[in-house]
Amino acid sequence: MSNAENPFASRTILVIGAGELGMPVLRNVAGRAPREGATVSVMLRSSAITSDDPAKRRDLAEIRDLGIEVVAGDLVENSVEELAAIFSGYDTVIGCAGIAAGVETPMKVARAALESGIPRYFPWQFGVDFEVIGRGSPQDIFDSQLDVRELLRGQDDTEWVVISTGMFMNYLFEPGSGMVDLSTDTVNALGSLDTAVTLTTPEDIGVLTAEILFAAPRIRNEIVYVAGDTVTYGEVAETLEAVLERPFERTVWSVSTLLDELAADPDNMTRKYRAVFAQGRGVAWDKADTFNAIRGIPTTDLRTWVASNLAGNRA
Repeated sequence: MSNAENPFASRTILVIGAGELGMPVLRNVAGRAPREGATVSVMLRSSAITSDDPAKRRDLAEIRDLGIEVVAGDLVENSVEELAAIFSGYDTVIGCAGIAAGVETPMKVARAALESGIPRYFPWQFGVDFEVIGRGSPQDIFDSQLDVRELLRGQDDTEWVVISTGMFMNYLFEPGSGMVDLSTDTVNALGSLDTAVTLTTPEDIGVLTAEILFAAPRIRNEIVYVAGDTVTYGEVAETLEAVLERPFERTVWSVSTLLDELAADPDNMTRKYRAVFAQGRGVAWDKADTFNAIRGIPTTDLRTWVASNLAGNRA
């Protein structure tokens, strides 16, 4: 489908992936689609479509109940040309497959999007401000995301929209992240207690993606910032103490310590992320300036998330 055929609106939409972010995006885009005269499809690997895993079967049943068409495709196995052929049946592609497919995948998908001639592309860039962080950061995949931005800005045929969300709010509390250790009631601040981080729940990102997708006048060739909350690690500890009504120890993991740990284990993805967030650049922005705040769209702040998900429970 060419730009000339559908230059103004997203009416045939393909979402790539149905994971932690993909499902909220699918629910909200599909919920809006009938009012917008739009249809929604999702691209999944064949193995996911035929999986016997109960969780995957539940998600697939929900997807079909939402009236979403399921399309087989594989970001790793399919070539750029094969992916472009899939994308060409739509006017908008939204990437929600994350970075698990590897450092080369963001550019591969972007090239396929441009080759397909689709009018509108939302790349997988739901995260931090890669340009403020800059090239050569501890997280090397961020350089590939900058390559994608340069590719998209260097052409005029496909409009693009980047949604910057900060960290997924729940990740702050996952044991593997190390930032909040609920088993010992400790907040491990990355960089310092004054280092700030922007947090947004996947559910809110789903809501806001649909709002941005269908916004009028349409948003194009723009980085859109959203946020559920922006807090320092010191404020994280204060919030936990206030809501959970128990003390939390505060420790600091310095930038130098985190860089040393990464140097000793250079392929460790978690250590790459910790080092980037500890440096404090491009990982936080003022919520008052975000798309959701300006438009009066409510989002979940940290205190509400803690009260809803942690109050009354001890890890």
